[in-house]
Amino acid sequence: MKKKLLAVILTVICLCMPAVGCKKNENKIRLCEVTHSIFYAPLYVAMTNGYFEDEGLEIELTNGGGADAVMAAITSKSVDIGLMGPEATIYCHVGGQKDYPVIFGQLTKRDGSFLIGREDEKDTFDWASLQGKKIIAGRKGGVPAMTLEYVLRAHDVEITENFDTSVAFNLTAGTFEGDASYDYCTLFEPTASEFEAAGKGYVVAAVGEAAGEIPYTAFSAKKSYIDENPERAEAFLRAVVKGYKFLRDNSPEAIAEALSPQFPGTSLEFISASVTRYLEIDAWSTTPVMSKESFDRLQDVMESAGELTSRADYNVAVYNEIAQKVTL
Repeated sequence: MKKKLLAVILTVICLCMPAVGCKKNENKIRLCEVTHSIFYAPLYVAMTNGYFEDEGLEIELTNGGGADAVMAAITSKSVDIGLMGPEATIYCHVGGQKDYPVIFGQLTKRDGSFLIGREDEKDTFDWASLQGKKIIAGRKGGVPAMTLEYVLRAHDVEITENFDTSVAFNLTAGTFEGDASYDYCTLFEPTASEFEAAGKGYVVAAVGEAAGEIPYTAFSAKKSYIDENPERAEAFLRAVVKGYKFLRDNSPEAIAEALSPQFPGTSLEFISASVTRYLEIDAWSTTPVMSKESFDRLQDVMESAGELTSRADYNVAVYNEIAQKVTL
């Protein structure tokens, strides 16, 4: 009986105190992404090509389905790092969060969404023609919606109730397909190419091409996590940079082969086409370092959308020390 009781006590201790005989995997990074898209190709190439393993890391990847959900996971410490729009981190700083998150590596430098219409307008499309059209724009306060609004305003398109920000990020394709009242929506790759191939809509324009360079997607983590795990964070970014180098040095077909394990239901043809589209708009950052100029431009976009009451301090919200060590 005493032996059984001792076994139970040891089991409880082992569960409650992983350092005693049940040490947890110190090399695991719990990463939550805003969505699963070829837009984040450098990350996935780093995973499938073993670059994280080379750095002694194990990645546990989950999908948050929106920047707000990813930031909530970081705040609750259920994940270590989040891949999302930098706006979520900016909101935390403006709100005065104490154990605040920081942006420690940039991944993309343009909007990665494509405008989808009901008709093929590739050769005739004009942004000004969206006046009065009903559009699924993305989540209110998110970079996709704000960037699209920025583009529309630049073409003197009035933002009305037709600019719908009520549809959840991961429900856009299904809502557009099922509700004919919408004229346009925005989708990321490979969904955009698959949607077009299925005859459900047509890619008429690249939002990122029209908007110009904006720090669109970045890696964020609590400053306390970075302070406690600087070497792990550096190894993480170093693997991602290796992924970008692979994209820079290889053909879309070779990149598609490397990405295919991450997109098992998508053909190599669609993956290659998606990669080509992102290469054509120069979507990926050549360095994980986020500049003050680009950070300020993002806040300009947020202010233009009426989503920013005050500005975040670049020197506090952005932590470039690690990115500067691993840059190309």
